[in-house]
Amino acid sequence: MEEGAGEAPGLGRSAASKDFRFYHMDLYDSEDRLQIFPEESTRMRREGVQAEMTHEPMRGGVKGKAQRDLGEEVDELVHLYGLEDDHELGDEFIEENTPRIEVSEYPSYMMMGSEQRDWRLTGEAAQGEDLGFMGWGSVGQCQDLREAYRYSHGRASEEYECYVIPEEEDEEEAADVFCVTCKTPIRASEKDQDEHKQHEVTPLSKALESAKDEIHKNMYKLEKQIIEMENFASHLEEVFITVEENFGRQEQNFESHYNEILETLSQKYEEKIQALGEKKKEKLEALYGQLVNCGENLDTCKELMETIEEMCHEEKVDFIKDAVAMADRLGKFLQTKTDVEISAQPDFEDQTLDFSDVEELMGSINTIPAPSAPVINPQAPNSATGSSVRVCWSLYSDDTVESYRLSYRPVQDGSPGKEQTEFTMTVKETYCSVTNLLPNTQYEFWVTAQNRAGLSPTSERAVYMTAPCPPIIKSKEIRSCEEAALISWESGNLNPVDSYTVELSQAETPGASGVTESVVGIPTCECLVQLQPRQNYTINVRALNVGGPSARSEPATVHTTGSYFPLNEHTCHPWLTVSKDGLTVVRSESRGPTREPVPSDTQFTRCAAVMGNLIPVRGRHYWEVEVDECLDYTVGVAFEDVPRQEDLGANRLSWCMRHTFSSSGHKYEFLHNKMTPDIRITVPPKKIGILLDYENAKLSFFNVDISQHLYTFSCQLHQFVHPCFSLEKPGCLKIHNGISMPEHVTFY
Repeated sequence: MEEGAGEAPGLGRSAASKDFRFYHMDLYDSEDRLQIFPEESTRMRREGVQAEMTHEPMRGGVKGKAQRDLGEEVDELVHLYGLEDDHELGDEFIEENTPRIEVSEYPSYMMMGSEQRDWRLTGEAAQGEDLGFMGWGSVGQCQDLREAYRYSHGRASEEYECYVIPEEEDEEEAADVFCVTCKTPIRASEKDQDEHKQHEVTPLSKALESAKDEIHKNMYKLEKQIIEMENFASHLEEVFITVEENFGRQEQNFESHYNEILETLSQKYEEKIQALGEKKKEKLEALYGQLVNCGENLDTCKELMETIEEMCHEEKVDFIKDAVAMADRLGKFLQTKTDVEISAQPDFEDQTLDFSDVEELMGSINTIPAPSAPVINPQAPNSATGSSVRVCWSLYSDDTVESYRLSYRPVQDGSPGKEQTEFTMTVKETYCSVTNLLPNTQYEFWVTAQNRAGLSPTSERAVYMTAPCPPIIKSKEIRSCEEAALISWESGNLNPVDSYTVELSQAETPGASGVTESVVGIPTCECLVQLQPRQNYTINVRALNVGGPSARSEPATVHTTGSYFPLNEHTCHPWLTVSKDGLTVVRSESRGPTREPVPSDTQFTRCAAVMGNLIPVRGRHYWEVEVDECLDYTVGVAFEDVPRQEDLGANRLSWCMRHTFSSSGHKYEFLHNKMTPDIRITVPPKKIGILLDYENAKLSFFNVDISQHLYTFSCQLHQFVHPCFSLEKPGCLKIHNGISMPEHVTFY
């Protein structure tokens, strides 16, 4: 029907297209019919209905207006089917045989009996019992209208009715597989055809992922090449300026020294100046051409990057089509070897002049003076890595300089009698990248300029600092819940750093944006970051100082499904052992006499217990403990400062469930401050679920296997608590955390 509606503007055509079929109007619901009559007529009919239902006479203007517009509506209907130019119908059919029609007070959807009509007919038309085409006269008259229409269009078959409906075309089946041979997406039904029968075919999703991986690899190479080209372009610009400055100074030197003997040496002067100009032009043109070529390559790289970013927002089919072409284009571009060698060095050859014929005059020429002291620049932001630093200086005078000597050494830490080794480098430019340095270390630099006359005075000393080493994330100590994660790390640097930056990126899952977020300015080696529930995150940490950021740390993965916490081995009783994964507590059979541990403020010494490190975030936390029916154990929560020389549940700082097994049966206690309710548990749990609800100040226990609620404490949680586990006899407890909360737990 959408296509039929789209043809409304073309009502004036005399004949329907061959692609259309004609159907009776009654085959369609009223809302699907073509709106032949103007909305004003519909409004008038509705007003008539309202007047009839309120037993008020219809306004005469409405009826009269409907009759006046009747002729226009008939003309529009005739115009719709192209009958206005059909001379074979005759004027009699159009003018005399058209039935007279009056507007009814009731619209068609209000008529319930045969005596109620949309249109009340007068004359012979009123004798018909059934209405024809939307109430236009009797069946016979409507039939005459249709027959006349068929006759005028040369169609006598009954299959053609009065309404034009375009044929519905079958929707094209979406491509769901990818032909590797043809490198194009196809439909699954096409893979058995001759065109693709012997070709390699793979699912479209797999081809899409493969194309994405290839694009990402090429993007990484492209980004790397862009960085190299930008660095090389910057280096070229500096060399370009240095060459220009050196030759400029050389020109000034020749001009100033030979002004007094210009008449005598004019010919040689012109020859030397011309030679210098040609040499200068040759080198500058070579460098300029190389700089232009570098800029073109850089523009091409950036254009490819923008094209790839636009492709990533396209639909899958368009993306895979463009990705194939882009992969070939990238492959060819990346195979192109880029010249990153400087074609012309900034140094210049000494211009030797034959002054034998004017030796006396040359004796009166002053020699070139030694240059003045250079000025070393302060360290620029992000100018260092963990093993290198870029040092820059300048020369504010017009002195002629052939080279510079850069010296440096580590800054002394104040230890008496410890001499630091000095290092010296000779360079032509007014900058130098010093490598093989220690990370996060301060170095002092100074520089001197030299020419044939000698060395300049030493510049002032400037302190530069290398970037720090990458931090080391403590992956085993990461704690998380559905809304946040607590990340801790080691600095990895002997000297302090200024701050740390935590970088977050969602793992590559379908629908993940992959956008990196950063938390900056962290002063300590620990950070609580807000996350989204039920996501996988990759976390890196950087250290920062005045030299710049360090490289990324080794990545750590965080899953925000449920609450995840490790066991705190510092609180572990000496008789207990924590597994390598930090989720299993074992108490072995004792061999020989056992001694009571020495009292401690951190380690449990009375009951064989250990605490977990739960993330300090309020909300709901859930974990499970796998137990043995014949095992004596205690599980629950306690404050951080719970006494280590008391049993769990024996004070106001802990809430626990304790199980004791004997020959008489199982005994379960829910202890807080040495008090327990009288509760009988008939089905011994093999897996206990524990729900800590900070918002409602409750601690609940469940039998996971049968989804049974065991008991709920109402707690006064004025500070954060931690899970605790105790074994009174040999055995083991296995903790399950980082899991989704079962449905039956959410009701408590």
